[in-house]
Amino acid sequence: MLIDTHMNVHGEDYAEDLDVVLDAARAAGVSPMIAICCRLHDFEAVAAIAERHDDVYCTIGAHPHHAKDRPDITVEELLDIACHPRVVAIGETGLDFHYNYSPAEDQYLSLRAHIEAARRTDLPLILHCRKADTQMADLLEEEMEKGVFRLLLHCYTGGAALAERAAKLGAYFSASGIITFKKAQNVRTVFRDQVPDDRVIVETDCPYLTPVPHRGKRNEPRFLPHVLDSLCKVKNWSVEEGAMRTTQAALRLFDRIARS
Repeated sequence: MLIDTHMNVHGEDYAEDLDVVLDAARAAGVSPMIAICCRLHDFEAVAAIAERHDDVYCTIGAHPHHAKDRPDITVEELLDIACHPRVVAIGETGLDFHYNYSPAEDQYLSLRAHIEAARRTDLPLILHCRKADTQMADLLEEEMEKGVFRLLLHCYTGGAALAERAAKLGAYFSASGIITFKKAQNVRTVFRDQVPDDRVIVETDCPYLTPVPHRGKRNEPRFLPHVLDSLCKVKNWSVEEGAMRTTQAALRLFDRIARS
């Protein structure tokens, strides 16, 4: 069993064949799966998918690209939605200073609200970080001093310094299709040297980041075994050991799934 801990399946990419896509994932040994919410107004569509499928769960959050749309997002809003029985995490949220689609101040405001919601609910916080390693590490250390929360750096492509600082805070890290890319040796090195063996999980981030050997196609949860294969080579694990380790780690982190 593998768990796809991050899939974006509520949009147009899967409008015509989502059920077929999820069945293909199950046939490939991928189940359960987590559908990610990146905007508050998308939650109804994301939750509906989870409600229709016993092995699909969901999250509630606002991606940093969309922080400008709701800079006034409140902790209470997030807490209210997080009561939904299919919600297993807060996010995706974070900092992205590569595209700068939202002003930095709006990204920080949104991220802090998500952190507090994760702290109060004890749900894991799913973090996106791009070109913001130092700022993210500084903020996480500052916020952790205010009260403990659980965190996941999803689709990790950051540097060794952020990985080391976040690992000291108990962070989990997820590998995506990027770990299969020929030019991603720096990512593989960080997963080998900085990411704790007991806090690494896998994801597709579909429909994006299709792993080798399916580059050029729409990404799907059924391609997750290719991510695992590359991670196992990096960690010097057998595929069986890697499946066991990543599944156990995912169930520890997303413990609402384990309880259900």
